[in-house]
Amino acid sequence: MNKTVELLGDKAEYLLSHTCKTIDKSTLHLPSPHTVEEVWAASDRNIPTLNSLQRLLGHGRLGGTGYVSILPVDQGIEHTAGASFAPNPIYFDPENIVRLAIEGGCNGVASTLGVLGAVARRYAHKIPFVVKINHNELLTYPNSYDQVLFGSVEQAWEMGAVAVGATIYFGSAESRRQLTEIAAAFERAHDLGMATILWCYLRNNAFKKDGVDYHNAADLTGQADHLGATIGADIVKQKLPTCNGGFRAIGFGKTDDKMYTELASDHPIDLCRYQVANSYMGRVGLINSGGESHGASDLADAVATAVINKRAGGMGLISGRKAFQRPMNEGIELLHAIQDVYLDPSITIA
Repeated sequence: MNKTVELLGDKAEYLLSHTCKTIDKSTLHLPSPHTVEEVWAASDRNIPTLNSLQRLLGHGRLGGTGYVSILPVDQGIEHTAGASFAPNPIYFDPENIVRLAIEGGCNGVASTLGVLGAVARRYAHKIPFVVKINHNELLTYPNSYDQVLFGSVEQAWEMGAVAVGATIYFGSAESRRQLTEIAAAFERAHDLGMATILWCYLRNNAFKKDGVDYHNAADLTGQADHLGATIGADIVKQKLPTCNGGFRAIGFGKTDDKMYTELASDHPIDLCRYQVANSYMGRVGLINSGGESHGASDLADAVATAVINKRAGGMGLISGRKAFQRPMNEGIELLHAIQDVYLDPSITIA
């Protein structure tokens, strides 16, 4: 706890002492060593899928806690490989990506079909693979922001993956095609016994208004999580909310005053709890993304995000650029610092 307090600095009291007075923690399905049997065993998931979920939850430094720390490296496609790996060119080699996840104590490594396929026979049995099956590539000119399939569920299964991952750009013109496409892919993944993780991201220029970026609004991201849970995601990945009131600011959708008064406040833990609530009250685990690298503040930022996620009732963190855009030993240190938050029993649910 002392190291966490030191890293949080003047945010320590604000984040570690907060008591949530919106959605009570007693109503949540919280991560635990018994998550699979207490949450998923009663669902329609088949036994091989339960085995895959248990393997993911049972691996790494957080194995057996119900929490997950996942290393995601799909930025070679999403943000161009040069821009992503220029700070640390060793990660052009897929083996180093997997090594970072293993030595960093992660539950699993999430990457592209090509990256994980390149080293599958050497590593698929050593750390759970999460194969990302769709991507947005930036070589089309002018840029077209659309998630399209790069690989099949069957290819992920054949390389021994425990899960498939996918992104839907909710709010975009192509979102309904993506939604039906990925819903079918997730159904097939469950048929084959793999778990499913959905990147529930928002994408629409209209979601920025009057200088505020509502792509990170709790009400909009919460609804994206809810849609992800509805199409069969076992885990949803979401950006940490930084504001609220997106529906009303933009002027669409349906709202209730209680969404902004009784169910949320301005505190980041309460905003994140609203995301957890939309993920079937935590039945579908919420993992927050680590975000882009800002250099010297990355370690403190990552720990703060982990504290917010854990105290809100989330399932863990999926942090990539903050870990791989620095020397490997520093990346390992950062991943361990994140995991230490979830291993610390004194950091409780708010």
